Amino acid sequence: MPTPSLDSLPIRRLTLRDLSACADLSEDRGWPREEHKWGLLLAAARGYGIDAPDGGLAAACVVTEYGPRDQPSLAAIGMVLVAERHSRQGIGRRLMRHVVAEAGTTPLTLYATPLGRPLYEELGFKVGGQAEMLRGRFVLGDRTDIRTRTATADDLPGILRLDEEVFGADRTHIVTRLPAFADQLRVAEDDGRLIGYAAAWPNMDTHVVGPLIARDTATAQALIASLAAHTNRPLRTDIDVRHEELLSWAKDHGLSTVALNAVMTYGITELPGDWSRLFAPVTVAAG
Repeated sequence: MPTPSLDSLPIRRLTLRDLSACADLSEDRGWPREEHKWGLLLAAARGYGIDAPDGGLAAACVVTEYGPRDQPSLAAIGMVLVAERHSRQGIGRRLMRHVVAEAGTTPLTLYATPLGRPLYEELGFKVGGQAEMLRGRFVLGDRTDIRTRTATADDLPGILRLDEEVFGADRTHIVTRLPAFADQLRVAEDDGRLIGYAAAWPNMDTHVVGPLIARDTATAQALIASLAAHTNRPLRTDIDVRHEELLSWAKDHGLSTVALNAVMTYGITELPGDWSRLFAPVTVAAG
């Protein structure tokens, strides 16, 4: 029986049953397996995949929608992967065209590596910003007057209100999963008022700091330092390059630049929300 062409392979929805296959695909491309992150994305987002004729996934991606369920105000595309043996055959372009068509009028965003950026530009995505990925062992410095503590269940309504105000769209389906997904979830307060929150979740041998929402740079610094004080793992995070002061501070405390990724949009000229208080995403795979 002849092997079907890649053009004829159907695109299907992925579920949590595909978690191992998605992790295998990551590993195939030289990425970490990241099963913990895949688990979050397959539960909270829509996964799309193409099954390879010889087994496993030929390609996959996830789309995380924000805002009203019946009419999302924004969708983030992430984890766009094509198996090495099927690369450079147009399968990634076909998958992305399908995702864009499925989104309809919903604005889209994604974080693009230098390798992926040409494809996204070909599809009509525009560069609207940049994020700097940092990694390293954080070196604790001077204490701060800003109070941080472990978040409790009573904090969740306030976290959700602050998150929607700053992000510019409802992320309830992501934020409510953070207590189980993250190893740490901390809040910053001023006179009993919530002024920021951040999570640190496990990813291979690191703790990824994200989301990171804060009233100002000093509050963001206090949250990062408090997360670092409660882990013995290296930290990793993705900071909007407009936050120059925080980037400089993080580098002074042991983190180094790993990569620069373009923040791209489709259907809108700029992202909603208040970038001045949004320092890092939950993950670049979900915006």
